[in-house]
Amino acid sequence: MDVYLVDGTYELFRHYFAVPGATDANGNEIGAVRGVLSSILSLLEKGVTHIGVATDHVIESFRNDLYPHYKTGEGIPEDLWSQFNLLEEALGAMGVMVWAMVEFEADDALAAAAVKAASNENVDTVVICTPDKDLSQCVVADKIVQLDRRKNEMRNADGVFAKFGVRPESIPDYLALVGDTSDGYPGIPGWGAKGAASVLSIYPHLEDIPKDPKQWNSAIRGSAKLAGALFGSWQEALLFRKLATLRLDVPVFEDIEELRWRGQTDSFEAMCARLKTPNLFKKTLAVPRRI
Repeated sequence: MDVYLVDGTYELFRHYFAVPGATDANGNEIGAVRGVLSSILSLLEKGVTHIGVATDHVIESFRNDLYPHYKTGEGIPEDLWSQFNLLEEALGAMGVMVWAMVEFEADDALAAAAVKAASNENVDTVVICTPDKDLSQCVVADKIVQLDRRKNEMRNADGVFAKFGVRPESIPDYLALVGDTSDGYPGIPGWGAKGAASVLSIYPHLEDIPKDPKQWNSAIRGSAKLAGALFGSWQEALLFRKLATLRLDVPVFEDIEELRWRGQTDSFEAMCARLKTPNLFKKTLAVPRRI
């Protein structure tokens, strides 16, 4: 069996900017939530049996304590922010497992769930549904893969290397060097994607990089000038890598069967009425239960 893990926060943002707005009877915005539920339904209709969705119940996490400039909820439109809790409630009513993160981030839950699911002998493939480059660190051969549903692009370990020039295990080191503007940390001055990829393809982790540029592999000696910037900002590099490294100790599930979709709950019809989507209820009701 395959397990699908969905980045609910990304999906909510994606649909907020992609689909027309809509309001419920009280004038509350519901358009993005309706879009996400339809997207999840499309997976169920395609035969997905085991599915979990991770959300950021709050945007701030333990990383904000480590680095004051880490991303916050500032600037999120109010009519988008108001749909976060509604999404979690609606997915639960749909019968889908939801991990609503407070101390950790949704990405941490996805990483922890991916590793745990992949360890089950009955699982063939774990598909992490998000384009977020952070999650590329979790990709393992063809066992754990990453799917960008918007572009319909699936990446295994070779695909990660083709995209970034480094193996999945080097992604946190890569992000430490080049930075991640979406998460709010800048990387190390002078280090760009090309330089980071050329160095980390030979020296997979920061600690593997020789301090003496003369000892650098001849294939990348032209990039040796970057050594000064790295080792002059060594503590920052280690901090940024810690920010980029996903946590695997997040409580997600005990038994893989907790992720099996067994149909909508009794509250889903009322939820669909609230969302003004009676067809969503009918279509979900028609999906075969694969138990």
